[in-house]
Amino acid sequence: MDINLAHFNTEIGRQKPENIIHSDAACPFCDTDKLTDIIAADGDIILLKNKYNVIEEADQFVLIEGHDCNADMPSYTRDHMHRLIAFGMEHWAQMRASGKYETVLFFKNYGPYSGGTIRHPHMQLVGFPAFRQELAFRRSEFEGLTVAEQDGVVLNLSTAPRVGFWELNIVPADAGAVGTIADYIQIAVDFFMNAFRRPLTSYNIFFYNEGDEIFIKIMPRFATSPVFIGYNIRLLPSNLAEMRDRMRATYFEHDSKWSNL
Repeated sequence: MDINLAHFNTEIGRQKPENIIHSDAACPFCDTDKLTDIIAADGDIILLKNKYNVIEEADQFVLIEGHDCNADMPSYTRDHMHRLIAFGMEHWAQMRASGKYETVLFFKNYGPYSGGTIRHPHMQLVGFPAFRQELAFRRSEFEGLTVAEQDGVVLNLSTAPRVGFWELNIVPADAGAVGTIADYIQIAVDFFMNAFRRPLTSYNIFFYNEGDEIFIKIMPRFATSPVFIGYNIRLLPSNLAEMRDRMRATYFEHDSKWSNL
């Protein structure tokens, strides 16, 4: 079978808390004194086992990004963003090197269209003992129009999007350039959430690896095109160069608040 098929435990899924739609529901990540199965922490950045392990073939973990339930990446200090990405990438690498998993997924859901259930900013790590990694992505999905490049890290707008329309890629020549990777992730999220052509509420971040090489994709989320859902047709927008130029003007010109990154 040329797909990665996993089983979702609906009984466990029914028990999961949700406060993206039902915003008055309590946040399980705010009450840190009641967190269990904590694996590691860096201040208020916490990695723990996922209490609701709904994917039966995998081990699931949650990375709480900080104590502030209403914050998100665009509002983080540069220091916090660097510590968060360094912490996440370190534990992602440790899980991949552990020998327990064939593949370890590292991703973030944010907002009602992202597939997430908890508003409090967090990321996830999911380890699969059996997984066909060659089916997970194509390298061509990380080709694109270059927005910026620094320390061997390229930020581009995809010319072969995974789903369609505007997708930002981060392609580091060296996975050790964590500071620049973190800066580009923060810029990409800020662009989609605060400087995009229309208001957005949701995005995803996906980390991929092929051996020691890593790739990162940041995707705005809105209603997905039916021709992609039904027929796997990926729509490439005609204004890609315009969006690249807008990003450069907003984030990389000398008078931008981001220009000192």
